[in-house]
Amino acid sequence: MSTLNLGLIGNCTVSALLDAQAGLLWHCLPRFDGDPVFHALVDGEVRPAQPGAWRFVLDGYTHSEQAYVPNTAVLVTRLFAADGSAVEISDFCPRFETRGRLFRPQQLVRRVRPLAGTPRLAVELNPRFGYGATAPIITDGSNHIRYVGPERTLRLTTNAPVSYVLAATPFLLSAPVSFILGPDETLREGVEACARDFQENTE
Repeated sequence: MSTLNLGLIGNCTVSALLDAQAGLLWHCLPRFDGDPVFHALVDGEVRPAQPGAWRFVLDGYTHSEQAYVPNTAVLVTRLFAADGSAVEISDFCPRFETRGRLFRPQQLVRRVRPLAGTPRLAVELNPRFGYGATAPIITDGSNHIRYVGPERTLRLTTNAPVSYVLAATPFLLSAPVSFILGPDETLREGVEACARDFQENTE
């Protein structure tokens, strides 16, 4: 990478580093010193469908803005396109008290919403295992994708169109979508409601 101007999200269990365009470039599991399932930070170049990266690619992208929600570790990135379209991406790792204990799971939450125009967005999600050596076996359902590795399985739960995510195909973002990536477990409620609750409680 040409810069180390990166944002940090985390919850004292896991953390991740993101660039100025909300590209997720570094994330280790199950701890800070674990397997870097996202490792594009050390790849040296940005390219389509880059292994070890998770990017949101806005058609006609021109520039971005990025800042934390004040006094939180919720990182907000806005991407802008030449036709006036814009999207907002909120990134965080959940951390809050519930049922008398601290909830800080091995999860990444990414919430994306349209801000202006008719944005077309592609999701390029390419985790790897074994320090980048092993591509996952991928299975999917109506609202989830499983990335199966030799030692662990990651589950992405989303209300974005799964087939478009799998193919990294641009789609019209006409309503908010959320992505929760973590252990291979089902959510207690719908992904949009869960992501919203997690963000509100984390903030």
